[in-house]
Amino acid sequence: MQASTYGSVNGKLGFDVQNQKRVLGFGELRNRTRTGRRNLFIAERRTCCGGLSLPSAAQVTGAKIAGLTMGSDGISVATLKARSVQAQASDGDVENLIPSKPQGKSSGTVLPYVGVACLGAILFGYHLGVVNGALEYLSIDLGIAENAVLQGWVVSTLLAGATVGSLTGGSLADKFGRTKTFQLNAIPLAIGAFLCATAQSVQTMIVGRLLAGIGIGITSAIVPLYISEISPTEIRGTLGSINQLFICIGILVAMVAGLPLAANPLWWRTMFGIAVVPSVLLALGMVVSPESPRWLFQQGKFSEAEKAIKTLFGKERVTEVMDDLRSATQGSVEPEAGWFDLFSSRYWKVVRVGVSLFFLQQMAGINAAVYYSTSVFRSAGITSDVAASALVGIANVLGTAIASSLMDKQGRKSLLLGSFGGMAASMLLLSLSFTWKALDPYSAPLSVTGTFLYVLSFALGAGPVPALLLPEIFASRIRAKAVSLSLGMHWISNFAIGLYFLSFVTKFGIGRVYFGFAGVCLLAVVYIAGNIVETKGRSLEEIERALSVVT
Repeated sequence: MQASTYGSVNGKLGFDVQNQKRVLGFGELRNRTRTGRRNLFIAERRTCCGGLSLPSAAQVTGAKIAGLTMGSDGISVATLKARSVQAQASDGDVENLIPSKPQGKSSGTVLPYVGVACLGAILFGYHLGVVNGALEYLSIDLGIAENAVLQGWVVSTLLAGATVGSLTGGSLADKFGRTKTFQLNAIPLAIGAFLCATAQSVQTMIVGRLLAGIGIGITSAIVPLYISEISPTEIRGTLGSINQLFICIGILVAMVAGLPLAANPLWWRTMFGIAVVPSVLLALGMVVSPESPRWLFQQGKFSEAEKAIKTLFGKERVTEVMDDLRSATQGSVEPEAGWFDLFSSRYWKVVRVGVSLFFLQQMAGINAAVYYSTSVFRSAGITSDVAASALVGIANVLGTAIASSLMDKQGRKSLLLGSFGGMAASMLLLSLSFTWKALDPYSAPLSVTGTFLYVLSFALGAGPVPALLLPEIFASRIRAKAVSLSLGMHWISNFAIGLYFLSFVTKFGIGRVYFGFAGVCLLAVVYIAGNIVETKGRSLEEIERALSVVT
């Protein structure tokens, strides 16, 4: 595992490595900086293409240097006479780093609480997927089998509710805290599922879907937010990507839950009713889960923040983390930002990155590819809709599992670049398989391969990374609302693709539409290369301090 080094001279940021001597807390680091006991290099600061960049490459020759080495095993002081030291923080995303000495096993634990939060991710995926298998049967039962408009309302109301929920989730999380928002959110999730399961009319079904949509919208905002704020720096990427993995698992569970439908047409009610159970478990689990230490600190509840840190990271890291939180706020605690603050010159540059990432994620065509996958697989002789959906689901879960293992090794930016690049190539393959006559004999296998590779590429980065990256780059004061705004763009873009995709296919043909998606993927690669920072191996407070210097 590589380690990154963080130092400071005259209020500017730098990175340094080598020869660790002993563990040093953040408080002691600041004292040493004040007394001038360290000679550190000054890092060049720059922005790229109007985007954001952490402090960039620096070189030191023939100087005695002492820095703070950050690694998966701890924090230590480095003292050396360097011939040449390099650390590149963002443009090349390569760091010549040496791992620090083991810090020892922490007495804290975070995994059970991440697991509780991921019940929300499972519900997110489950409510998205459950209607696919159930729609035909509930339409017959509710008397709307011949009414495509009302069937469309049953499907799309969830997305409308999710848009509302995602935009309100941040405000709720700021006002009531992360854990209490989870508990409150269990109410629309459980009631919505119950109404859908017991509906005797399409109106009741639509109300239930709306409530469930509000619930998963709030969930989509607060699950990645909560996980990022309670996770240790060294495994934050892995734990954050678990959110997307459990969304995929929720979708798969919904597919499996639909298997008995052929034998029992009324089984669709049980499918919706199943969602009540994890909703209740989520509420109960959050009763015993610790609140985000960062939210507690922002509220001035310092003793409660220390208690949460002790539970999550262990008592040996309480002082260190509290000092880091204080240094991020420079000794002052600002109130939460309002919605209009997100558009101020102070924050808009980084907020724009979050909104753009989710816009590009959806406009790259993931939902269109999944929607059209059934027809693609049928052309290849796979007539079972369940089998087709299962293949897509397997690709999604497999890619997300791989991404989870790579998140803290390869970094967020490299996974995003590789993911969108793979999506562009897959979409180009799909487009050619539908439009190039020379490929007609191979159209079916090529289209299946292209769809599978596209979904796999999406799951390797474009799917899990945005929800993980955004809570990392947003300052604590705006984090909840900025995540909500970005997720709002996700749901609005999702809704727009669902609304206009078939119209575009009818007018331009599926090959040209897929070619357009390939172009969006390439545009995403260019945007990410110039505007996204690498955040692996750095605490949220370090990232916030670095970006505050740049912006």
